[in-house]
Amino acid sequence: MPRLFTGIEIPSGIAEALNMLRGGLPGARWIDRENYHITLRFLGDIDDRMANDAASILADIKKPAFDLHFDGLASFGGRKPRSVYAQVAAAPPLVDLQDEHERLMRRIGLVPETRKFTPHVTLARLRGTSSLDVADYLSARGFFRTAPFPVTRFVLFSSRASTGGGPYVVEESYSLGPVSS
Repeated sequence: MPRLFTGIEIPSGIAEALNMLRGGLPGARWIDRENYHITLRFLGDIDDRMANDAASILADIKKPAFDLHFDGLASFGGRKPRSVYAQVAAAPPLVDLQDEHERLMRRIGLVPETRKFTPHVTLARLRGTSSLDVADYLSARGFFRTAPFPVTRFVLFSSRASTGGGPYVVEESYSLGPVSS
């Protein structure tokens, strides 16, 4: 039974810039740079029939390519921080693409995603890290920003069941169309 999700890969140069943010945060388990991605839709542990349906229906997506960039760092978890991440700057084409993934996954019978879409790349998962430590880390590095990079495809990833996921394997890739004018 594969564990699947859709996402956007991070270009090598951008991944290297994200990787330079490692360190200086007690209790952080840093994500390996080859596992950086922006999740569009988590499908979960699904049977082979549902996996084939998902892979097939994703090919129906016809959206234009677009640019993204990262604009700051933040954390999930509030007073009990769970992770730190690089946040993606607002990008309507990304939201449109994610909405289409959600719509299609519901069409094939997956339960609706209940969490609000917050486009990001997880940098570290936290255990026992204080909110003060996270605040210090974010105040020192929180103004992180990258140059725009093109998004010309999205992928269907698989992962093994493990703490923190990874390694992630690209099962299928789907091209985005030319940039609309």
